[in-house]
Amino acid sequence: MKTSDFDYDLPEELIAQSPAPVRDECRMLVLDRETGALEDRIFRDVSDYLREGDLLVANETRVRPARLLGNKRGTGGACEVFLLRECAGPEPRTNKVAFWEALVRPGKRLKPGAGAVVDFVDGDGAVVMSAEVVDWAHAAEGAQRGERKVRLSTELPSLDEALHAAGRTPLPPYIKDYAGDDEMYQTVYARRESSAAAPTAGLHFTPQLIARLGAQGIPWATVELEVGLDTFRVVDEEDAEDHAMHTERYTVPEATVAAIEECKARGGRVVAVGTTSVRSLESAAKLARDCGSARLLVPTEREATSLYIMPGYGFQVVDAMVTNFHVPRSTLMMLVSAFAGRDNVMAAYRHAIGERYRLLSFGDAMLIR
Repeated sequence: MKTSDFDYDLPEELIAQSPAPVRDECRMLVLDRETGALEDRIFRDVSDYLREGDLLVANETRVRPARLLGNKRGTGGACEVFLLRECAGPEPRTNKVAFWEALVRPGKRLKPGAGAVVDFVDGDGAVVMSAEVVDWAHAAEGAQRGERKVRLSTELPSLDEALHAAGRTPLPPYIKDYAGDDEMYQTVYARRESSAAAPTAGLHFTPQLIARLGAQGIPWATVELEVGLDTFRVVDEEDAEDHAMHTERYTVPEATVAAIEECKARGGRVVAVGTTSVRSLESAAKLARDCGSARLLVPTEREATSLYIMPGYGFQVVDAMVTNFHVPRSTLMMLVSAFAGRDNVMAAYRHAIGERYRLLSFGDAMLIR
């Protein structure tokens, strides 16, 4: 299976640079995966395609303020540290000290063993946190991947307080100069800060829409998948099957497992909000099969998954999907192609581009049913 099979020409002018002013008034392309038929609607019309007894399942993780802009101690040079995931270090974690894997810029000036320290300030210009580059994040492949292990420290009561004083909500690199409200890059139902990027399919929901769907007999359940940057990266390998899928941690609560079992029993459909919800649910189903459980899927808490969904995959849980339009040659293009059929998906993208839909994270939505 060639990676080029999931490529398309992405017009730069269609990459949305800001969200829709009203979340649920964005456009929505509806794709019937059985027939390939397409309809142009707005997102709040999603209720027309759902029926009583269906279940919406969304990823409720919140994006942490993981982008840190600071200055190298001693030289004052501008630096960036992008926190990816917390990790173990040579000393115990405390409220004031923790170790993280991170991306850094400029990489040549922030190498392990050189005593590189970056200081970060709050809005008043006071230093509130520092990051010391102590090692490659992956010793065997650090020079290739470029990730560092950094020691974060603060004199404030907690690192969480320091991070919120100095950090910024990270936006994808294709969004330039957005100066709006950072909360528009968070879902309205986001809870625990654990992701480096937003589960963007959920950005289109409003509290009012969720309540209206609930009143129509379409309940709401949640999962957590700690979204990493690798989710959005393009696949470099010529053969898509040679790509090493990244690992993320996911949680599927018992309440969600029970809600899915009840939904299936009454003949309803499980509608996943976003590809991260899809990966969570299908990973929990794979875990159930692997451990010999009689249940369709099993509850999990911060379980690791590297499930790679591409055409040919047999979906166990998900019956319909709300998603955004994705970067060419990405694993997300492969996932939606596995769900709806590659030809249907590529035809939908051609239609969306022809109709001037807004694409990628701040862009319009697609309902695949």
